[in-house]
Amino acid sequence: MPPRSTRRSGRTKAHPPAFSYRISKPDCRPTARQHHRNWRSLLKFGIFDHVERLPDVSLDRQFADRLELLAQADNGGIYGYHVAEHHHSPLSIGSSPGIYLTAIAARTERINFGPLVYVLPLYHPIRLVEEICMVDNLSGGRYQIGIGKGAPVGEEFAMWGGDPVEVHERFEETLEILMFGLTQEFVSFSGKFYEFKDLSMELKPKQTPHPPLWYPGNPATAGRLGANFINFGSIASLPATVETYKENFQTYVDEKGSASSPSTEPLYGGTKRIYVADTDEEAMKRARSAYAVYRANFRKPLPGDTWRRPTTFGPIPDTGGHPWDIDFDQALAGEQVIIGSPATVREFVERYESESDCNYLVTSVQWGDIGHEEASYSLGLFMSEVMTSD
Repeated sequence: MPPRSTRRSGRTKAHPPAFSYRISKPDCRPTARQHHRNWRSLLKFGIFDHVERLPDVSLDRQFADRLELLAQADNGGIYGYHVAEHHHSPLSIGSSPGIYLTAIAARTERINFGPLVYVLPLYHPIRLVEEICMVDNLSGGRYQIGIGKGAPVGEEFAMWGGDPVEVHERFEETLEILMFGLTQEFVSFSGKFYEFKDLSMELKPKQTPHPPLWYPGNPATAGRLGANFINFGSIASLPATVETYKENFQTYVDEKGSASSPSTEPLYGGTKRIYVADTDEEAMKRARSAYAVYRANFRKPLPGDTWRRPTTFGPIPDTGGHPWDIDFDQALAGEQVIIGSPATVREFVERYESESDCNYLVTSVQWGDIGHEEASYSLGLFMSEVMTSD
């Protein structure tokens, strides 16, 4: 008889083992604060990508160029690639992450990659389980699962006729089914939006118990999910955010106990737009014009005041409006963009590594109207003269 799910209050409750670390002596488990001192590891580097539309470049050329850029990152030691999911906006043309990332799997050999995020309320959970399993196996176990509710929260769901009031419940229910489907042979579920009975899950991920999770923005939620974490904010703002994340991750470990995991420790860090050129002056001039295009693209999917909601990232300069809609000089002051020669950018990275309490730095290398050749040159400088610095 195959294993079945258990029911509680009319709903299937799944408790799959997500991120954790092995504890050889449970009775000697360190406290959260003691454990924090041991979390530090060598800084890893990743890339976050909106895949913004370049108006003078055909779509097929733009996608081909991106695959070439990712092959360069793969050869240069970048740990991970994270792609956004947005719809109906020049900010993001990677609207079907699974398809796009499967192409990346075929062009790369080492780099880990995944959506940041899958907008879970837009997906049927069982269909998503099958997609994740396929991409994880096609990539040899390099897939990473970013999960979220969409940005602005509820707005993208509403664009397709959904009720934004349902977004939080749909997210929770979809995530529950997703994790159950990735780790169990059969799925039975009875919830508000979905109901299944004894669905045979023929596909399984290559990574056990499942591919790593990522949750951006909210450190407490990310920690409680046992997920990796990416946030925003200046170096000075990150330690407090990381502390919140670690405390909640420790709560997750205390509740789940020791379990096998695709990662020996979670990754947590900030994301920055970077542009590296031969000189500070050259980099600053090009980045300033590119940022104006990025800001225009960013504004287009923001109807009304949908983003006027509480945030969890560190402080940035007051703009009197949307906290992310800031100009180039404000972005520089808030360390949202890191611009300059290799020496200037290396100085920031060294300070980030020593002061932020993070073990991961996520960079955006092609944004606004930065073209493929410019992005490739900037990335090459970053990998050869910043990442490899002593």
